[in-house]
Amino acid sequence: MTMEDIPFIVEIEQEAFTTPWTRGAFENELTNNQFAHYMIMDIDGEVAGYGGMWLIMEEAHVTNIAVKDTYRGRKLGERLLRELMKTSAFLGAIRITLEVRTSNYVAQNLYEKLGFRSVGVRRGYYTDNREDAVVMWADLPNRRKDSLND
Repeated sequence: MTMEDIPFIVEIEQEAFTTPWTRGAFENELTNNQFAHYMIMDIDGEVAGYGGMWLIMEEAHVTNIAVKDTYRGRKLGERLLRELMKTSAFLGAIRITLEVRTSNYVAQNLYEKLGFRSVGVRRGYYTDNREDAVVMWADLPNRRKDSLND
């Protein structure tokens, strides 16, 4: 992800989330956060999705992942998450975590499919409606002899 991608990312962010990150938040991530790693998914020159994470020592934390409305339903979110997992493992992480709304069963099922397991709940985590978040963790495969299939 580059600074030039941010307007497209903000558009997707606003489509996907009830409390979207701002342009300034993404600018800060790219310029000031030494732990941040962000990527875009480009389809025929169009930003179709993006994903981000913080890598702190041997742990990766997925900050956001979203796909543009017109590209949803094509398993692109799964592809983005697999790429985040591969990248974090390549950069030395051995575990990865994320939070997901308790009501977002579709995302939870995807995360479980990729090896994430629920380890707890953050009460009132989401500021728009005080919904709880399920905290999920997964071991990354490069420390074992596993691989994430495309």
